[in-house]
Amino acid sequence: MLPVIFGLSGTTLSADEQAFFKAAEPAGFILFARNIDHPAQLRALTDDLRALTGREQLPILIDQEGGRIARLAPPHWRAWPSAAVLAQGQDDARVLERVRCNYEALGLELATMGINVTCAPVLDVPQPDAHDIIGDRAFATDPERSAALGRACLDGLHLAGVEGVIKHIPGHGRAQSDSHESLPRVTASNDALQWDCQPFAALADAAMAMTAHVVYEAWDSEHCASVSARVIGQQIRQHIGFEGLLISDDLDMKALAGDIPSRAVAVLTAGCDIALNCWGRLDDMQGIAEQVPAMTPETARRLAVATQRCGIVTDSAALTARINALIARRDALQ
Repeated sequence: MLPVIFGLSGTTLSADEQAFFKAAEPAGFILFARNIDHPAQLRALTDDLRALTGREQLPILIDQEGGRIARLAPPHWRAWPSAAVLAQGQDDARVLERVRCNYEALGLELATMGINVTCAPVLDVPQPDAHDIIGDRAFATDPERSAALGRACLDGLHLAGVEGVIKHIPGHGRAQSDSHESLPRVTASNDALQWDCQPFAALADAAMAMTAHVVYEAWDSEHCASVSARVIGQQIRQHIGFEGLLISDDLDMKALAGDIPSRAVAVLTAGCDIALNCWGRLDDMQGIAEQVPAMTPETARRLAVATQRCGIVTDSAALTARINALIARRDALQ
């Protein structure tokens, strides 16, 4: 199996994609708006991916956080609030229950589409002078509150049979630029960076995490976290204590240098378990498959553990009623 998650080019699998994916055996797939038209089409696509790979527990990912990051959107799917909106309120018990209800409902909507992993929660702790690429995607500016609400998010998703991906480890909250467009450099001291690490340490038992394409000068002044063996080994694995499946952020982001296959090699060499290649360009995917090594036994173990709770469901009137009841419960907790 290839230690890569690939994107797709369109709303159906092309013949070339089918042949390539069957031969390459990627770890999983990630979907974007270009892959989504309507519910029947989307469920057919995810069913086709499982049939092609022969894997019921195949991880099919999506960025469905709520707010401005939502690949499934009206009119065919519900609009979900951002993390910051969900986190409003002074009664912690009510807020935690509101978050749990929201993400159980969101997860059930994903599961009916055959999607079993969403890249949430965002555990970054935004600083006042940071770029707004994180902004309201984060639950809180306090790490303890961020961790508590992130846990409620994961709990809700698990009740729906969906796995979450905590991101962007070890923390994107101080970045003063968008890593989609350039390489952020964080000059904070090691002591200051412990603030950013706290939510990730509190949720270190999460099944999956996504790295930050950010340079932390106190830890490695030459390499961003995704390609830094020092940051991954010493900070993410040892200090934070994350032992689950570590996925790079998107290889196509401008924070990284070199061609796409060399970026895949770099993140895997540094210690990521999985390279994430989102754009569905067949030449890039073929180049990656030619250059990266096969999945290690340890990564295979982590992948199996990470997906063991993932499930898919068939849409029904009873399930729709359950989702609506969860949303009503969430709204009653405002």
